[in-house]
Order: sequence, then C-alpha cells, then structure tokens
Amino acid sequence: MFGFLFRRIGLVIPTFIGVSLVAFFLIRLLPGDPILLMAGERGLSPERYAELMGRYGFDRPIWEQYAGYLGSLIQGDFGTSIITKKPVFEEFFALFPATVELSICAMIFAVVLGIPAGVVAAVKRGSGFDHGLMATALVGYSMPIFWWALLLIIVFSGILQWTPVSGRISLLYFFPSVTGFMLIDSLISGQKGAFASAASHLILPTIVLGTIPLAVIARQTRSAMLEVLSEDYIRTARAKGLSPFRVVGVHALRNALIPVITTIGLQIGVLIAGAILTETIFSWPGIGKWMVDSIFRRDYPAVQGGLVLIALMVMVVNLIVDMLYGLINPKIRHTR
Repeated sequence: MFGFLFRRIGLVIPTFIGVSLVAFFLIRLLPGDPILLMAGERGLSPERYAELMGRYGFDRPIWEQYAGYLGSLIQGDFGTSIITKKPVFEEFFALFPATVELSICAMIFAVVLGIPAGVVAAVKRGSGFDHGLMATALVGYSMPIFWWALLLIIVFSGILQWTPVSGRISLLYFFPSVTGFMLIDSLISGQKGAFASAASHLILPTIVLGTIPLAVIARQTRSAMLEVLSEDYIRTARAKGLSPFRVVGVHALRNALIPVITTIGLQIGVLIAGAILTETIFSWPGIGKWMVDSIFRRDYPAVQGGLVLIALMVMVVNLIVDMLYGLINPKIRHTR
C-alpha cells in the first residue's frame, strides 16, 4: 500500500510541472495586453506602461518569466491578481466553497440515480428499460451544457416559474457566511425560508452539472454489473438459494463498484470543467465564473494560479479514489 502511495505521489511532481507549463503559456496565446486592459479607457503614457511592464515582469524573456513563476509556486506563492491586487490563493478559496457545494450536489445527483439505474439495466438486460436507459444516457452525455442549461431555464424558470434563474439565494435574505456553504449557512442562520431559497437555487445548476456524470456512471455501472453477473461465483450464489437482493446487491455490486468508483473519481475533473459553463450561465459565484472573468480580463496570475490549484485538487481526489480500492475489495494489492 505504501509503495503504491509513494509512486503515485512521485507522479504528482512531473504532472504539477506540466500543468504549470500549460497554464503559463496557454493564457499568453490569447490576444490582448493585460496592462492595457487594466488601464481601461484611461490609457497609459509610454513611461507608465514601461513601468508597469517591469513591475509585473512582462518585459523579461518568456522563459525567464516561467522560471520565476515556477519558483514562486514551489514556495507556495500562487501570485497576486493584477486586477484586484489580492493573492490568488486567497481569492480562490474564498470562492471555492460555492463550487464545492454545487459539485457535491451534482455528484450526489449523479451517483444516487446513476448506480441504481445501471444495476437495474444490467439485471433486466435487453428489456425496454435497458434500451431506454442506454438511449437516455447517450443523449445526456452528448448534450451541450450551455444548451441544456438554457432549455431548463426557459421551461422551469421562464414558463413554469418553479425555480430561480441565477444566484445562490434570494436577495431578501442576508446573513454572515460561516462555512461558505450556502445550504449550511442558511440553515444555521435561523431565518425562515432561507434554506428553501438556497435549495431552490441549487436545483437547476445541479441537474445541468450532474447530467453528464449521471450518464457516464449509469453506463459504467451497467457494463461492470454485466461482467460480474456472468462470473462463476454469482452462479454459485444463486445455486445456493441466496435471495436475488443478496446476490445482486452484495456479491455482484460490491465487485462491480471498483471500476464505477474509478469513473466517479475521473468525473471530478469533468465537474470542474462543467462548472465553468454552469456557473457562468447561472451567475453562480464560484471558481468557474471567476476563472472566466479572469480570462476576459487577461488576469494572468489569477488564471495561472486557478488552473494549478484545480489540477492539484483533481490529483488529490484521484489519489484518494485509488486508496479506496483496498477498502472496497481487500484482495486488491497496490504493492504489485
């Protein structure tokens, strides 16, 4: 177990360097001068422009800039925003709870619906439910997030007026942020209707963000269950007279969950990527919307630091998922 853990941690170092390299050069491929965008309509004299270029290090050779940036990252300095003048690390984690809350709700939505649907589809292979589920999953996986979000807004917020269009909570409620998670903060605030308002604002973004992971998890669960249900030990369990629930829910599902958990771990990156569009459409004040705003403002440090922090979190989540394998199936040996 420890040998596997050390090997995985060793892979984090080159991955971290690669991510920092991509983040550094990717933003610089976009047109636009960050100094001129920061100045806005006021304009800058040539002297002032040269001074700001030197202050932010943009007048140095590109590889020298990257070497300095990588050195700062190693020391834990993710830079300071050109626009807000605040540390990127501080801005990121001030907005991070909003994205985590949305991502957790989306993943719960995907797992709670996806795993049971995949199990039932595998047990009833070839039935109308099986074919319907696979067709629906394919449509859900192929559906563009921005189109799906706008469609739900038109139907449920526009026509039916059941859900809010944007934001995390109604402007009628105001209370101090204790945890950063609106559902928890609204609940402990004691204000009547605050929790219901926060929950209603989460419905559409959760469905939109969780649709693709739901489709992937359902298909993966069905595939894994079909493979496990054909094993000899499942036929033996049935021959012993065990109940269908015990055969499917205990013996089959437990072994089928290993690839499913891998899929769930990989969906963390999909959730973060999807959150960028979802948060922008629903004006959700998380890191996705913050990243989009930073890109438009050519805020190099914010974009670079945000990408690196997101990549680090995805790597940590994948490492945790790998560690969970041994808890689900003790026969797995990470030391091989």
